[in-house]
Amino acid sequence: MSKHPVSVHDAVSQLHNRRVKNIRPLIPTLIEANTVINGRIATESILRGDDDRLLVVVGPCSVHDPQAAIEYAQKLKAYRDSAKDDLEILMPRTTVGWKGLINDPHMNGTFQINKGLRTARSLLLEISKIGLPTACEFLGTSNALGENGSEANKNIDTITPQYLADLTTWGAIGARTTESQVHRELTII
Repeated sequence: MSKHPVSVHDAVSQLHNRRVKNIRPLIPTLIEANTVINGRIATESILRGDDDRLLVVVGPCSVHDPQAAIEYAQKLKAYRDSAKDDLEILMPRTTVGWKGLINDPHMNGTFQINKGLRTARSLLLEISKIGLPTACEFLGTSNALGENGSEANKNIDTITPQYLADLTTWGAIGARTTESQVHRELTII
């Protein structure tokens, strides 16, 4: 028997995140959360057929310049407001299929993914703050199909969506990953 009694809570907590130095929750403010939640409610209502507006996902899908994306979002938001009776407009953002913003934010082969994730999250926060819901395509692999269109690559990224899901109104899987069971499971709400 140990000389130092350990509570069950302490013992269980030692099982989790043993090599994690610290955890900093990534919580959107109420403004961003409202944009996402209201966008999700409207999108779901349209897809169910309860809302006769047209769902429109429009804009650049691959962002390499966050400032240009913000400028575009501001213009799109103004149009969205003017057409709100007929259209539910979402701005797209490809998360990982294009090896750019997240995987190589400097587009120079340095692959500073940690910076890319922060940049992508910051961009989605800013777009949500503007009041524009976002749509993301979760592609999730560096090469969705193997040689000659064979089985999907086993390196499936299920981590990136965890950083962005709370800022995404509508998520889709890419055409190349429709046969991926993991990606299908990610789309279940």
